[in-house]
Amino acid sequence: MRKIITAVAVLLMTTAAQAQTELPDTQIKDVNTGKKVAFNQTFDKGKVTMVSFWATWCIPCKKEIKNIQKKLPDWKKEVDFNYETVSIDESRAEGLVRSYAKSQGWEFPFYIDANSDLKRSLNFQSVPYTIIIDKAGKIAYMHSGYEEGGEEEVFAKVKELSK
Repeated sequence: MRKIITAVAVLLMTTAAQAQTELPDTQIKDVNTGKKVAFNQTFDKGKVTMVSFWATWCIPCKKEIKNIQKKLPDWKKEVDFNYETVSIDESRAEGLVRSYAKSQGWEFPFYIDANSDLKRSLNFQSVPYTIIIDKAGKIAYMHSGYEEGGEEEVFAKVKELSK
């Protein structure tokens, strides 16, 4: 009986992992242009992309993005990849998201998932949450939470997928 339960659990986890590899076409809003775009259309095919999900009220999220932003110039000398962020703040906080991003000098794309549709599509519960999209446009890596220096682990995965 234990073997059957283990086999079913492994099968379910494998199926769940496979289901997560496809990028949803869920609509998110480009905070700079105000236009809605399908999440799966925000990536360059053939290029690895790191995506940080965050919120204006999330201190670890802001710290993670700030640390990534500082390291991006050096990282991009090593590897050609893209970086973008998606805020899970409510739509009424869009102005706050825009002003925060501009005050931080963000030169990478930033979006808002105002109704949490994308968050539900990707089936994650809390931020910070980071995913890496591989060259084929599939989710290759997911990471929840942030500890100081944790961005290095994520960048190591970017390098590995960019080879």
